[in-house]
Amino acid sequence: MNEHIPATGHQFEIVHGGVRAVITEVGAALRTFEVDGVPYSETYEADRLPPGAAGAVLVPWPNRVADGRWNLEGEPQQLALTEPDRHNAIHGLLRHTPWTVGEHTSAAVVLHAMIPAQPGWPVPLLTAVEYSVDDHGLTVRHTVENLGSRPVPFGIGVHPYPRAGNAATDECTLRLSASSVLPIDPERMLPDRPPRRLEGEEQDLRTGKKLAGVWLDTAFGGAAPLPDDPAGLVRHSLTDSTGHGVQLWADPIFGWVQVYTAADFPERGRAVAVEPMTCPPDALNSGTDLIVLEQGQTWSARWGLRPIG
Repeated sequence: MNEHIPATGHQFEIVHGGVRAVITEVGAALRTFEVDGVPYSETYEADRLPPGAAGAVLVPWPNRVADGRWNLEGEPQQLALTEPDRHNAIHGLLRHTPWTVGEHTSAAVVLHAMIPAQPGWPVPLLTAVEYSVDDHGLTVRHTVENLGSRPVPFGIGVHPYPRAGNAATDECTLRLSASSVLPIDPERMLPDRPPRRLEGEEQDLRTGKKLAGVWLDTAFGGAAPLPDDPAGLVRHSLTDSTGHGVQLWADPIFGWVQVYTAADFPERGRAVAVEPMTCPPDALNSGTDLIVLEQGQTWSARWGLRPIG
């Protein structure tokens, strides 16, 4: 009898003391992150598709591309419309691809995947993601290499759902390092105006906003380290009423963050995705904050999760 393989493929567990994470073969997604048995990211069963793109790696672009169309050096490109209801291409090309294990130790796993040249994406890329755990929590390093014969722009993002232990999402407070918001057309979830500074109650997100009654599917920009941050990292957080919770930190290249409040996450109902991104929605058309990778060049950056409080 053939081995049963879960919908998300083989599962790769990494452990350091009480710190534990589980990564999926399909999509190289973060499925579990916990410390001493306390969950700090939303989880789901291995034998189901990730709800709301939970934990996904979004490469070679995060978020949406309008009509799946963009241009590379004047050459029109047409991506598959993976969000057909809104006529968009969404969340890159590797969410449903099995990744290959490069290394798996007790506390770290490295997964690789190739983006071959294909309709809508003419330049091959080699991608890798390393998940590791230590006393401080989870660190994730992404690497992208241009295997093609010409430069190519790209962006990257991830789709974790941070969780403040066992506290209900509505009881939690979200803090973002962002200073601007990107207005969107609510029909297609695409930018329809330039970014603007946070205004009014939006500014509460910088100091802490309780999530009860808050519904977001919004891209925020200007995510930057505080001037006195000793490590020079972008930091977002989700905490309960006692200040206990989780921090999502990232290298400054992750200058954007998408926040999505889900109503129907399995077994939890309300959940919140905090998605660090290197560029905003539809960046392949606007060009905003795209990373240009020259022939043979390699790019790398990190983000992570750590308990706080």
